Amino acid sequence: MAGGGGGYLGIDLSTQQIKAMAIDDNLNVIHETSVKFDDDLPEFGTQGGVHVHSDQLTVTTPVLLWVKALDLLLERMKASNFDFSKLKSLSGTGQQHGSVYWKEGANKTLKNMPDDRSLLQILESSFAVKESPIWMDSSTTKECQQLEKSVGGPQKLADITGSRAYERFTGNQIAKFNKKNPEDYKKTERISLVSSFVASLFLGDYAAIDYSDGSGMNLMDIRAHDWSQKCLDACAPGLKEKLGAPLPSHSILGSVSPYYVKRFGFNSECKVVAFTGDNPASLAGMRLQQGDIAVSLGTSDTAFLWIQDPKPTLEGHIFCNPVDSNAYMALVCFKNGSLTREKIRDESASGSWDEFTKALKATCPGNNGNLGFYFDVMEITPAVVGIHRFNAKNCKVSKFPKEVEVRAVIEGQMLAKRAYAEKLGFEVLKGTRVLATGGASSNPDILQVLADVFNAPVYTIDTANSACLGCAYRAKHGLQAVPGQSFADTVKIAPEPKLAVTPTCEVDKVYGPMLTRYMELEQLVRNKC
Repeated sequence: MAGGGGGYLGIDLSTQQIKAMAIDDNLNVIHETSVKFDDDLPEFGTQGGVHVHSDQLTVTTPVLLWVKALDLLLERMKASNFDFSKLKSLSGTGQQHGSVYWKEGANKTLKNMPDDRSLLQILESSFAVKESPIWMDSSTTKECQQLEKSVGGPQKLADITGSRAYERFTGNQIAKFNKKNPEDYKKTERISLVSSFVASLFLGDYAAIDYSDGSGMNLMDIRAHDWSQKCLDACAPGLKEKLGAPLPSHSILGSVSPYYVKRFGFNSECKVVAFTGDNPASLAGMRLQQGDIAVSLGTSDTAFLWIQDPKPTLEGHIFCNPVDSNAYMALVCFKNGSLTREKIRDESASGSWDEFTKALKATCPGNNGNLGFYFDVMEITPAVVGIHRFNAKNCKVSKFPKEVEVRAVIEGQMLAKRAYAEKLGFEVLKGTRVLATGGASSNPDILQVLADVFNAPVYTIDTANSACLGCAYRAKHGLQAVPGQSFADTVKIAPEPKLAVTPTCEVDKVYGPMLTRYMELEQLVRNKC
């Protein structure tokens, strides 16, 4: 490992690869290694890291692929002369919602791992389910309906757990497993999330699920920071014991297992800080603070929000905040993102971003009252499809002039982000920053609309490895959280995001009333669809 001092390791087990990133005391990245599942472990026969089953709804990954991938990752680091003995702590992240089912006796195996054998050899018969359900799975519609019904409806479930029932959420996956394989469920000693599963491998013991990733299961009361007995009972018997007690995301779970000390040369004092989900880890990597919102402008658009007083709705998700146990984060996905922007560019700006930008500049904020909803495919937020245009008198029109159309698509998308953020409890504060990432964040004129709609400055950030980097930061913070240091203090020496644009003067006088109109017209569109 380069330099003196110490190091902190972040591990990211995502859908298609596992990655490691080490940082030094000054938060500089000093090492990166990855293992790509399809390429490096072809014997498991995955495509894109997964197995899509014949029903096209069930999507899984072999749990032993993940085990072997971790082994290969550490072997590669060792071969590159990475000095594990300098690591002070490690943490990590896993794709959210996926689950791992440990068989009776597996904990004993974890606690006694012989260092002359690979992880795969040691753990190959430790799992009750060979194929782990993952976030892409949508085979649990019946279980979702049952869960919502048992707690008093979708809004009631959202009030408790932060989200209405979703097929990919772990509680519904567990309910399906118990229904289809009750004997295997009975023989399951512990159920881990992907994040706590990898933490368990490092700990040599069952690792607790952290509050933040635990919020993506439809099982945890996000205000009480504990499992909801009502939700547990609706999913499967004896579930509380199989999940173990959840812990704050900055918790030190213990020291690394002696297995890694002997086999790879880890320091026996190296601490394992609770692992979390990929979305919470990205919030840490982007270093969001109270009042901030991160907007990813990609194929689909996503908004990450830091909130203090959550207001769960039927759209979007609220999780416990991974870097502040007294706060929350929310996540809202919008399916019609860059493909919709590109379609309008092709139809109204001759397929040219330069022409598109000229059209944006030729129109004024508020678009003279013209407002549009552009949903080429069925939207998630809201569940509506089609193109719906309204003039300043709120009358539906069949088309806009080209430059009006260009501004309408961008304003409509940005207004949706603010409207749904505020529905979930987000407030634009004096120090609010909008952090923009993704393809469209390189276009300053699109960012200007974003800044104007939120009436806040927009910064750009590189998030290529935000989840992995976020966990390296969290590994360091875990050691400093004990004496009470905040995450913001731990990462204050990291490079600042770059200021891209500031809001136009007094623009809130335009977009404040427009936001109200947007929500009223959206309700009209919903009712008609």
